[in-house]
Amino acid sequence: MEVFAEYLANIDHPQHRARTEEVLSWVTEKFPQLAPKMAWNQPMFTDHGTFIIGFSVAKHHLAVAPERAGIIHFSDEIVEAGYDHTKQLVRIKWDHPVDFSLLKKIIEFNMLDKADCSTFWRK
Repeated sequence: MEVFAEYLANIDHPQHRARTEEVLSWVTEKFPQLAPKMAWNQPMFTDHGTFIIGFSVAKHHLAVAPERAGIIHFSDEIVEAGYDHTKQLVRIKWDHPVDFSLLKKIIEFNMLDKADCSTFWRK
């Protein structure tokens, strides 16, 4: 989590900072094989040098970016969880709970789907 310390310290809203730290800590604990990394001023996690999931803070939500394939694969569950999404990210509003079971499925999907991927992003 040291790699994210400066990013977290720069989140002005205490509740947003706490929620972001909670999610990043959860990923770190549940997936210790993933490497935490800051890139493009966003916290993210990689596996064997390939992107698995990233996060960013916005005024009204925590953005979760699992790449388009992860969103397509889980689009129904994302909507069922009450989250809005685009082609590239899922928006978890600050006043909504984090569906950690869905987040776990998305991360596991990306790890499996990108097991043989040799590039950072999917081609």
